[in-house]
Amino acid sequence: MLQPVTDCLTPEVARRIVDARLDAETQARIDELARKANRGTLTVQERDEYAEFVEYIDLVGIIKAKARLLLQQQDG
Repeated sequence: MLQPVTDCLTPEVARRIVDARLDAETQARIDELARKANRGTLTVQERDEYAEFVEYIDLVGIIKAKARLLLQQQDG
């Protein structure tokens, strides 16, 4: 499903994707939701919010892995 997107990556864009990080506010929110999830104290709304973050993180992780692979092939 992501192949058409990752096929468009240039080495410069791939490097930017690999180096991309969440902003501090978003990371703090994810950390807070994770703590609450571990304690079993998430509200229904927080559970939905956390699930969205998890899906996003999974998707970005796949794209980053494909970007790293492209860079490795370029350096190969």
